[in-house]
Amino acid sequence: MHFLVTGGAGYIGSHLVRALLAREDEATIVDDFSTGHRWAIQGREVIEVDLRDLAGLRRTLAGRHFDGVFHFAAKSLVGESQAQPLLYWQNNVAGTANLLQVANDNGWGRVVFSSTAAVYGNPETPRITEAHPTQPINVYGETKLAVERLLRDVSGAGKVAACSLRYFNAAGAADDASLGEAHEPETHLIPNALRAASGNAPALTVFGDDYDTPDGTCLRDYIHVEDLADAHLLAMDHLAAGGGFAAYNLGSGAGYSVRQVLDVCEQVVGRPIPHSIGARRAGDPPVLVAATELAQDCLGWTPRRASLRAIVESAWAWEQKGRPAAGGLTRRA
Repeated sequence: MHFLVTGGAGYIGSHLVRALLAREDEATIVDDFSTGHRWAIQGREVIEVDLRDLAGLRRTLAGRHFDGVFHFAAKSLVGESQAQPLLYWQNNVAGTANLLQVANDNGWGRVVFSSTAAVYGNPETPRITEAHPTQPINVYGETKLAVERLLRDVSGAGKVAACSLRYFNAAGAADDASLGEAHEPETHLIPNALRAASGNAPALTVFGDDYDTPDGTCLRDYIHVEDLADAHLLAMDHLAAGGGFAAYNLGSGAGYSVRQVLDVCEQVVGRPIPHSIGARRAGDPPVLVAATELAQDCLGWTPRRASLRAIVESAWAWEQKGRPAAGGLTRRA
C-alpha cells in the first residue's frame, strides 16, 4: 500500500515512515522543512510544499493515488502559538482544510491525525479519558481541537474516514539510534536532560518544585515514539476495516515526576546531570496521565516499550550517536 505522510521529516513522522517501510508499504512525504530534517527522510520521495499553498498541493498531488494519509504537519510550540496565533490557525487549521480538499478531490479515503493531550487543557482528574472535557488553554491546543472537529464533520459527511490520536509526552528514539528527537529549540525534558549530561546544552532547568505531587514536581505520561508509530498503523487499519471517527489517547498510562525522570537519566548516563530549580511555567498542570483503554479496545494497541528506562536508554543512544546525514528525492511545488 502507498501512503502520504505530511510532516514525515519530523520526529514522529519519520518514525512512522520507518514503520511503514518495515511492513513493505510505500510512503510519499510532504514537508516544508520549517522544522523537519532532510536527513530523516530515509531516501523516500519527498514533496516540498507548504500545506497553506492549496494551488501547490493540487499541482504536485493531482492524479496521485494514496491508500491513506498520515497527517503530522503542524506548528507545535505553545509559547509561539500564544505570540503568533494567526500563524498557528493558518498552518494547523487552514493547512489541514487544504489537505482535506485535495484528499477529497483525489479520492484518498482515510486520514489519521496527529493530535495532542493539549486539547484537554487543565485536567479535572489525574487520569484523563477521552470523555474528559476539551478545554484548551493555549492557541496550539485550540487549533488541534479545531482540526479534530473539522475531521469529525468531514468524516460524518462520508467523504473521508478519519480518526485523531491524542499524544501525551512522546519520547525516545529508534532502536538502532538512526532516528530521534532533534527539535530546535528543544523544549522536551528528556532530550534537554541528556543534552545537559553530554555537554551539548546548558544545565537543565526544572520548572517548579512546589506542586501538589509526591516530590513537588510535575507528573507526566511518557510514550515511546515507536509505540506511537505502531498506533498510527493500527489506526489506519481500523479505518480501512470501516471504523468511524473517534479520538484516542496515546500514553503509557503511568505518570513520572520530573525528579523521577532526572533520576533515571542520571542512572542511564552514569553521572549527575547539572540542573537548577526555576519558577513554574504558566499553564503547567501538576499531573497529566492518559487513560488508554479505548485505544487498547478499539485499535488493539498496547505500548511495548512502556518502561521509562527503556525510553531514556534509546534517547541516550541517539544523543551519543548524533545526527546522521541523509538525502532523498525532493520535488518542490
